Amino acid sequence: MTFEAQGQTSRGFVSIVGAGPGPADLMTLRALDRLQRAEVVVHDRLIAPEVLALIPEAAQRVYVGKALGNHAVPQEGIHALLVQHARLGRRVVRLKGGDPYVFGRGGEEVQALQAAATAFEVVPGVTAASGCSAAAGIPLTHRDLAGSCVFLPGHLADDEATHDWQALARPGQTRVFYMGVQRLAQIAHQLIAHGLAPDTPAAIVRDGTRATQSVIATGLRDLVARAPAYGPQPGLLIIGETVQLSPDFKPPR
Repeated sequence: MTFEAQGQTSRGFVSIVGAGPGPADLMTLRALDRLQRAEVVVHDRLIAPEVLALIPEAAQRVYVGKALGNHAVPQEGIHALLVQHARLGRRVVRLKGGDPYVFGRGGEEVQALQAAATAFEVVPGVTAASGCSAAAGIPLTHRDLAGSCVFLPGHLADDEATHDWQALARPGQTRVFYMGVQRLAQIAHQLIAHGLAPDTPAAIVRDGTRATQSVIATGLRDLVARAPAYGPQPGLLIIGETVQLSPDFKPPR
């Protein structure tokens, strides 16, 4: 998506770029082009060092990373930074992990740029769900096992009234929870309480697509017992019949 602001007089331009799930060779050619021509790069916490190494030496780097309960810069501050640098006539890259429009708050940043009449584009990236599932050998859909998939934020488990857990518990779908490792026990409880079989295949993929990737795949109830403690590594929770196709899958005891 590209938006040329009406009455734009400077050459300032913002590219909201998805860097993919980790390795530099999973970036798109367009993402690489925008990054290598950037004058200012506003980047997130989970961008791989090999991707950051592609930023031109002369470019200004601004770290705006977020971890649980620790935001280097509030979201409104990020909006202000993008607008400020664009108004100074700079080529700005807002570098985000995965895809900007999949739990990346890219939509909010686009709204802020539109409100400020700032020219921008959105460069899609490989989102964690597709990248990590592929790296773990887990199809998101399969003609015999899953006719649909759904992407969800892990914090949905904090309030059972915010989502239709009964619909999520129905068979024939793959459920992918972003940042779901910390709330695995609550998610499993809600799904099982609403009818999902406790031995439904489920997996935790940490550091997906990276050399440090680790996969734990078994039945959902057993996964809760075997799950590692929540830590700084990014993790994805995948629940559904296609998980059994992963080479790391261990049938529940």
